[in-house]
Amino acid sequence: MKILVTGAAGFIGSHLTQRLLARGDEVVGIDNLNDYYDVRLKEARLARLTGRAGFSFQKVELADRAGMEALFRSVRPQRVVNLAAQAGVRYSLQNPHAYVDSNLVGFVNILEGCRHNGVEHLVYASSSSVYGANTTMPFSVHQNVDHPLSLYAATKKANELMAHTYSHLFALPTTGLRFFTVYGPWGRPDMALFLFTKAILEGRPIDVFNEGCMRRDFTYVDDIVEGVIRVTDRVATANPEWDGARPDPGTGRAPYRLYNIGNNNPVELMHLIRCLESELGRTAEKRMLPMQPGDVPATYADVDDLVRDVGFKPATSIEDGVRHFVAWYRGYHGV
Repeated sequence: MKILVTGAAGFIGSHLTQRLLARGDEVVGIDNLNDYYDVRLKEARLARLTGRAGFSFQKVELADRAGMEALFRSVRPQRVVNLAAQAGVRYSLQNPHAYVDSNLVGFVNILEGCRHNGVEHLVYASSSSVYGANTTMPFSVHQNVDHPLSLYAATKKANELMAHTYSHLFALPTTGLRFFTVYGPWGRPDMALFLFTKAILEGRPIDVFNEGCMRRDFTYVDDIVEGVIRVTDRVATANPEWDGARPDPGTGRAPYRLYNIGNNNPVELMHLIRCLESELGRTAEKRMLPMQPGDVPATYADVDDLVRDVGFKPATSIEDGVRHFVAWYRGYHGV
């Protein structure tokens, strides 16, 4: 297939593109290569893809309406995987307009491109952050999620609503994927595992929020990619049993689906730190801090729908995942 992958120079996007190319798909990757974090890392990810058979790249801004219209007209992809977004819960408190431009305006441009160019299936990244103030565990796509705790989370919830509208009005099959704390090689420098590793190796203290009382459903990037591919191959369909009197948030009368992709196994933050200390052979100096605005104390993914519909359940242990990450980090940084 010809697949358009947005955010192809990003963490998940570059891993996904590698896998799609390996199985013989043609991939058109786009990215704006912004400086939210070190552009050199994005360029290094992209360099691993450049020259591969079936891959082409265009530098495009999602919010550039004319540019996106021209892209869709020229590429005419069969399927689209949208992984481009302004990420980061805490950064959304500092620069909200970046989230509106990329995650809202940019997403409308993607929806319009799919609508007018015969795209068979749009798969897009949502986030576990949409669960916000929910406390019922594990988090299920069939729960109401109307109380986000950050603008980032609100934009991801908005993406789900916007996608449903296009599925309903234009019969565009859309599937939203709520990712749970993705980590692994080539990861983002603003994520905890990257920050902790860098600080420990440099002999600096690490910031441990909520006094260490955090639990996250850490999900290894290869598991995320496997889930994305399986869902992309299964075009979203309507739920014939959907009932407006008892509306199910995870499906619809339109060809619209939501899935969690998480490890289904929450890990205490302090356990993650112990795994990292073991791999690095060093003990971290810990600076215990209160909960940060926009954060939630725990995440835990119900993946029953993912298992039922595409036959996949993430299973990489935190010990194995941290080991793979540290090996990559040492190699990439020459430590």
